[in-house]
Amino acid sequence: MVRAFTVALAVVAGGLMVSAQEPAPKSDKKETKLTGTLVCASCALNETKTCVNALQVKGDGKAVVTYYLTDKGNREAFHAEVCGGGKLEGVTVTGIVGEKDGKKTITPTKVDVPKKQ
Repeated sequence: MVRAFTVALAVVAGGLMVSAQEPAPKSDKKETKLTGTLVCASCALNETKTCVNALQVKGDGKAVVTYYLTDKGNREAFHAEVCGGGKLEGVTVTGIVGEKDGKKTITPTKVDVPKKQ
């Protein structure tokens, strides 16, 4: 009886160890790279109450798609150049694209701002 209990316990413990070693499911969200013009959504677009970085990307044909960056907003180092109505052309943002309140967003993992010449 004790031996049967020990074997049963070993089988259960072994099963737990196998399930604990299974890899975690991968996220369905993939990083996307977008290139466009960086502007301030408050100053240039008059779409937000506070300064928010926004990337405008040319979509199909002449349509422009605006992606709102979910970053530190006006505390980002590059924001000073776009605040007040300025813009930065040729900015590449790599991150996870999403949607919030009917607007496209991107949570950046990397922002490449071209150097001034």
